[in-house]
Amino acid sequence: MRFRHPDGTTVHLAYCTNVHPAETLDGVLAQLRDHCEPVRRRLGRDRLGIGLWLARDAAHTLATDPSALRALRTALDVRGLEVVTLNGFPYEGFGAEEVKYRVYRPDWADPERLDHTTALARVLAQLLPDDVTEGSVSTLPLAWRTAHDADRAATARSALTTLAERLDALHELTGRSVRVGLEPEPGCTVETTADALGPLTALGHDRIGVCVDTCHLATSFEDPHTALDALVEARVPIVKSQLSAALHAEHPHLPEVRAALAAFDEPRFLHQTRTTTAAGLRGTDDLGEALTGVALPDTAPWRAHFHVPLHAAPAAPRTSTLPVLKAALTRVLKAALTRLVGGPRPLTRHLEVETYTWQALPPALRPRGRAQLADGIAAELALARDLLTDLGLKELP
Repeated sequence: MRFRHPDGTTVHLAYCTNVHPAETLDGVLAQLRDHCEPVRRRLGRDRLGIGLWLARDAAHTLATDPSALRALRTALDVRGLEVVTLNGFPYEGFGAEEVKYRVYRPDWADPERLDHTTALARVLAQLLPDDVTEGSVSTLPLAWRTAHDADRAATARSALTTLAERLDALHELTGRSVRVGLEPEPGCTVETTADALGPLTALGHDRIGVCVDTCHLATSFEDPHTALDALVEARVPIVKSQLSAALHAEHPHLPEVRAALAAFDEPRFLHQTRTTTAAGLRGTDDLGEALTGVALPDTAPWRAHFHVPLHAAPAAPRTSTLPVLKAALTRVLKAALTRLVGGPRPLTRHLEVETYTWQALPPALRPRGRAQLADGIAAELALARDLLTDLGLKELP
C-alpha cells in the first residue's frame, strides 16, 4: 500500500510474511498464492506491499539463479504484490516448533550473517518495482548479549563496514539504493534505540541505520518521541519501522492478570519481559521466567515481547485475555507514527506490520484456518492505513 505524504514523499506500508514462514523458494511462491493475494483481495486493493522474509535457502537460490529471481518477480506482478523491504532478522527455521534463542544465530560476528544479508540486498535490488529506487532490509541487532565479547564485537563492526562497502557497490551497479537497519530488541547487544547510537554513529554510513520496532520500543518502556528525536539528532538513518504491539499488564501482582499472562507463555518464541524500578529497567529473557520466579518485581506494570495483533480483540462469543493484558498500542504506536510520518517530512518511508505470532496466541485467539488469518492480517493493515490517513497521508491507488 502506498501513501502520499504532504511533502510529496511516497510512504510504503507492507505486512511481513514471516507470519507464514517458508524455507524454500517454492514455499515463498506458495505464500504469495495462499496468503498474500487473499489479503490483498480482502482490502480491495489492486496492489499490496509485502515485506518478504527469505530464509537462507530461498535467499541463496534467488541470489544465484537468475531464472528463479525472474520467476519470483513474475509471481509478484501477477498477484498484485510489490516488495520494497525484506525482513533479514531470522536466518532460517523461523517456523520450527521451538525458535527461542536460535533466532539470534548466526550473529554479526559470524560470516554467514554478512553473506546472507549481502544476498538479500542483491535480491531486493532486483525485486523493487520499476518506479522505486530504494529498498530496506531489517537485521539482527549485532548479537544476543551473552554471545558478544570484545573480539566478536570487533568482528561484527568489521562485517558492518564490509556490508556498507557492498551496498555502495550495489548502488553503483544497479542504480538501486538498499539500506540495512539494525533492529533493537530486548536482550540483545543493541537492546534499545539508545544502544544503537554508539555503533551506528561510529560506523557513520548512511546505508546502515536502525529499524524501529514499536513492540520492542514498548517492551523496553522507551518513549517514542525521545527515542526518535535522539536518532534524528545523531543523524542515524531510520531505515524502516515495524508496526507491532506488545503485551502490557498494568497490575501483574493480581492473580487474574498472572493467569491471563500465563496463557501467552508458549514454547515457540522468546517473550522477553520488562518492568521499571527506581534502579532502572529490570527484565527476564522469557515470560515464564517472570511468572514463576522472583526475578521481576510485580509492583509496577510489566510489558512482554509478544507481537499481538494490532486490531481489536476478537468479537464475542470468543473470549479474549487482551482486555486484561491490553496491547501497548494506543500510546506507543500512535506516538511513534506521529513522529515517524506525521511531521513536515517523514523520518522513514518504509512501514511494515509485523505480527508473526498469530499461531502462538492462546488457543481461543488463534485464527482457524487460512481465511481467518487473512481476515486478521487485512484488519491490521486497515488499522494502520487509518492511522496514516488520520495523520494527513493520502492513500494512493
